[in-house]
Amino acid sequence: MILLERPALALLHRLDPEVAHGLSLRALQSGLAPLPGPVTSPRLETTLAGLTLPNPVGLAAGYDKNATALAPLSRAGFGFIEVGAATPRPQPGNPKPRLFRLTEDRAAINRFGFNNDGMDAIAARLATRRRGAVPVGLNLGANKDSPDRAADFARVLATCGPHVDFATVNVSSPNTERLRDLQGRAALTALLNGVMDTRAQLARPIPVFLKIAPDLTPDDLADIAETALATGIAGIIATNTTLSRDGLSSPHKAETGGLSGAPLFEKSTRTLARLSQLTGGRLPLIGVGGISTPEQAWEKICAGATAVQVYTAMVYEGLSLIPRIAKGLDALAARNGFARVSDATGTGRDRWL
Repeated sequence: MILLERPALALLHRLDPEVAHGLSLRALQSGLAPLPGPVTSPRLETTLAGLTLPNPVGLAAGYDKNATALAPLSRAGFGFIEVGAATPRPQPGNPKPRLFRLTEDRAAINRFGFNNDGMDAIAARLATRRRGAVPVGLNLGANKDSPDRAADFARVLATCGPHVDFATVNVSSPNTERLRDLQGRAALTALLNGVMDTRAQLARPIPVFLKIAPDLTPDDLADIAETALATGIAGIIATNTTLSRDGLSSPHKAETGGLSGAPLFEKSTRTLARLSQLTGGRLPLIGVGGISTPEQAWEKICAGATAVQVYTAMVYEGLSLIPRIAKGLDALAARNGFARVSDATGTGRDRWL
């Protein structure tokens, strides 16, 4: 698998990043990408908000925005998959170019702006998927020109919720103007209450997660933790991309948009550990940001995560990174004397506080 990936990645990196992104999805859809199938073991199996995961390594939202490659992604070694973000109406997103590789920094900057086919088209694809051992969730978004963005999240959940295993409220993308304002306490409480009311009306209520930004103050984090606990959501995903540009060397470092990849690891892990402390184990957390090795995934788990998600590192390492991280977590748990990877959750949190 790795031998085939190296020339494929080299070719993709000679192309425009968004074109390469599309080609990688088409390669998956056509069966050209070799896939390892399920990766699991007694140590790797994890329970997340009532969901049984074969392993705790998930795909972050943004790669398969329109749910067009669910079947092959379910065979790529992930323990769970998140697609989207989906908005009520289709929208083209921001003008191109809007995706940049920061190769020197092992990072990326995007300013897509929730480009997607809209909830009806995405729901139709989700409805025809073959359900299996790998849970599939949807990232909920809002239309840029919506008069009521908070209501958009509930609308998408009502339409797509029957066809997914979990949903994520995404108020942390930096690429839709003033979207992050919805992370404020009053606005977030109203939004989450609306989403949870919609969830209660589903024939099969599903876990609802909240995805937050890494650029929050300690007071902001405290408010979010209290709001999350009060509204009854299932967990928090920490974190989305950052607006920070500290320490970058790539010529693309001045591009606007959200930064993901290696430079985000420390900032997102500190946010994760702080949330773990604030919630006191009452909410499961999903760690995202800068993971490219089993050791970094293990560090997120020790900082407080029940599960992790990966995306940008695949740009540089390919899909073979996913089973490598999962198997590496199994080995790290055994080496550190844990019967299950999940038993390590929060055991190293104090290193990040």
